[in-house]
Amino acid sequence: MPLTFRKSLRILPGVRLNINRRSWSITLGGRHGPRRTHSSTGRRTTSMDLPGPFGYRRQSRR
Repeated sequence: MPLTFRKSLRILPGVRLNINRRSWSITLGGRHGPRRTHSSTGRRTTSMDLPGPFGYRRQSRR
């Protein structure tokens, strides 16, 4: 089994810095509302959890 590295640090309320082996990203937003993620690889994601087994996610690249 390969070794993996992943770390998530809470900078401010609603702001997280996510670090893994290849890149880093910043997530803005809380658990229950919409979230925006900006990655160092150029990927931008907007997501939101909806009640039940539903969710919304949209990705784009620079």
